[in-house]
Amino acid sequence: MTETPEAGAGTVAAVGKLTEAFEAVEIARGHLYAFHRLTGTADFTLEQAIAGLDEAGHGELAARLSRELLGRNVLPGRWTYQVVEEYDELYYTPFRELAEAAWELTGGRRHAHEAGLKRRRRTPGEPGHEAEPDEPAARG
Repeated sequence: MTETPEAGAGTVAAVGKLTEAFEAVEIARGHLYAFHRLTGTADFTLEQAIAGLDEAGHGELAARLSRELLGRNVLPGRWTYQVVEEYDELYYTPFRELAEAAWELTGGRRHAHEAGLKRRRRTPGEPGHEAEPDEPAARG
């Protein structure tokens, strides 16, 4: 990361809020992928249940489940992969690109606010309070 002059407190706070919002979007995206995976798992497990019901002599129910539920859209015209792809394309990617543009205001640092907190709250020389990962740990 290239160093730039320290951003003002207002800029750091605003970019920090944007980063906080983007972190929420990342979590939402993770939940959306979990929704995608769980729905797919449910559909394949449903297929096994249908086969079991059919083999157990419940062909009418098995046929209805197969016809009405197996492979069903979760939203009009969409399976979950399409929902995930649209979210990524229409919301996640533009959000990320704009957040990256804002991070340039803080020298490319996404967590400039937290970096300031670390500078103020750590105890130099105390074990577990190293400034950077490659700083030698203090000896007690």
